[in-house]
Amino acid sequence: MKVRDGGRVVSLAMVVAIGVTASGEREVRGLDVGPSEAGAFWLPFLRSLGARGLGGVQLVISDAHEGLKGALGAVLQGAAWQCCRVHFVRNARALVPKTAAQMVAATIRTVFVQPDAAPARATWRRVADGFRERLPRLAALLDSAEADVLAYLAFPREPWQQSWSHNPLERLNKEIKRRTDVVGIFPNSTVVMRLVGAVLAEQHDEWQGCRRYFSAESLAKLYPPAGEPLPELPTAR
Repeated sequence: MKVRDGGRVVSLAMVVAIGVTASGEREVRGLDVGPSEAGAFWLPFLRSLGARGLGGVQLVISDAHEGLKGALGAVLQGAAWQCCRVHFVRNARALVPKTAAQMVAATIRTVFVQPDAAPARATWRRVADGFRERLPRLAALLDSAEADVLAYLAFPREPWQQSWSHNPLERLNKEIKRRTDVVGIFPNSTVVMRLVGAVLAEQHDEWQGCRRYFSAESLAKLYPPAGEPLPELPTAR
């Protein structure tokens, strides 16, 4: 966001957190504006979510921001981290010639149509090996990102499509951008919070009237009966 500050126009980062409750509904959980998306900004933001009652987090889905990943490990211990597959594919395409980008994206996506965890992981490794000779940088990226992009495989099959990317947040960000582009340059960060907060309040209310984002069957597997342990999950790295 472009904001006036002491006679200058500066760029501020705006971050939004949404979540899915234990009963399956989506909610807007938080909003903040700050000078950057480094760990020093993410830490207090995540702690503020916890102070307002956020708990029981099993999976966090986001872009591969190093500051966010570090803050997650400090604040949400025990939660797995899922690298958004859409953004990963974009990063992979950026490493190859434009003529090969479409082929690379289609090949990587074959991983996500596999019916179970074992064939998905085997396909990922086969894809990486297939690119190793011709596109070594891409193969190295696939090697390093395997655990993060495939974190969703540790969960029951039913919610995979909702767990391997943050498309709902992307759509929300587009609506925020549509509203804020009209303003252009904000007089201060307080006005940013008021406008974006109003957009988020509208979306939050709309989600409450929609069908649940996770089905009852998915929730039954994600949250076993009282007394039974949750499945062991990979921790955020």
